[in-house]
Amino acid sequence: MELKPQKIEISTQNIAYYESSGKGQTIFLIHGNSSSGRSYLHQLQGKLGETYRLIAMDLPGHGLSDVAANPEVTYSLPGYASAVVEVAKALDASNAIFVGWSLGGHILLEASDRLTDAKGIVIFGTPPIANNPPNRENAFLPHPSLRFGFTAELSQEDMLAYVTTFFRPGIVEIPELFLEDIALTDGRARSNYGASITPTGYQNEIEIVGNMKIPLMIIHGEQEQLVRADYIAELKMPTLWNGEIKFIANAGHAPHWETPGKFNSLLMDFIADVTIGDRRQ
Repeated sequence: MELKPQKIEISTQNIAYYESSGKGQTIFLIHGNSSSGRSYLHQLQGKLGETYRLIAMDLPGHGLSDVAANPEVTYSLPGYASAVVEVAKALDASNAIFVGWSLGGHILLEASDRLTDAKGIVIFGTPPIANNPPNRENAFLPHPSLRFGFTAELSQEDMLAYVTTFFRPGIVEIPELFLEDIALTDGRARSNYGASITPTGYQNEIEIVGNMKIPLMIIHGEQEQLVRADYIAELKMPTLWNGEIKFIANAGHAPHWETPGKFNSLLMDFIADVTIGDRRQ
């Protein structure tokens, strides 16, 4: 399957998205900071995309989606969440299983109270954080390049340094796709998002996962460079799938790209489990 972008108009702008050929359960994929829906290439193509209806949108200001007309509002967790909810509704995907990588996972937690028909949520590279005060220093590892995710203007060297954090240590060649995507991203999408992380800028994600009613799967690369697994493991998450974080060996912050076979297998198991009631009807 050739990955061809499509466009849909929502209330604030045009949004680009990619859709697989599958006709099964809808899976709605949200990418990370300064990336795009293309980061899910290994899910959209192959068995997973042939079996299920996968939709991977480009967030506002990312990929081929329009830049935000009102960046102070749109480039925030509530703003991104509104865009996701609107696109999902427009594409008849409100009852999807929603999958979020890094920033995408935070967006899904922010949107969860409006995704009332969602069958489940999957997050990876996403440590749920409090909001008063934000506890980022406990949730994230102290990587020197993390700051670039909140910086508007980046040099080529900065871009490479930031994208390198997506993968396990020691990777020699960084996929060109990720470098292209960070160059495409509106710099304000980073800086405004960073500025919005205040006590009143988003919902308390620890409370969200602690009160969640639908299945939640958390995937974590064992060689993650940005997120603390021990922090996540201490959180109260009553609907955590099988009661445990799913670790993937030989993967860092982007296991969906680095180890797609294992990632896709976990996702298919989760899909099968949370939709078993639908198949019995």
